[in-house]
Amino acid sequence: MKTINKARLLQNRRWRIRKKVNGTAARPRLAVRFTSKHVYAQAINDEAGATLVFLSSLDSALREQKLKANLAGAKALGQAFAAKAKAAGITAVVFDRSGAPYHGKVKTFADAAREGGLQF
Repeated sequence: MKTINKARLLQNRRWRIRKKVNGTAARPRLAVRFTSKHVYAQAINDEAGATLVFLSSLDSALREQKLKANLAGAKALGQAFAAKAKAAGITAVVFDRSGAPYHGKVKTFADAAREGGLQF
């Protein structure tokens, strides 16, 4: 019962954030999600319903580094995502933390993406 309530609270946080955070072609939504083993990040144009850039720790180039869902993995993936987004022509994004608190891994990812050249 406690697990169901935690999952429901997380979903409510996601919906509350998504009411305010919307991606466009000019400023796509940068959604980041941490699981227990991996990190996933994508730039989404919500108007068209399309993913513009996707990167995860399962990517072949990043798999060699054996990234985990910790601070070091978040920093490496944030920098790699920023480079891939800039190559796709994306310079400004809106950050979507997917219901996670903005500290620790999420903050490290965001700071690394900013250092890589993304504006948000």
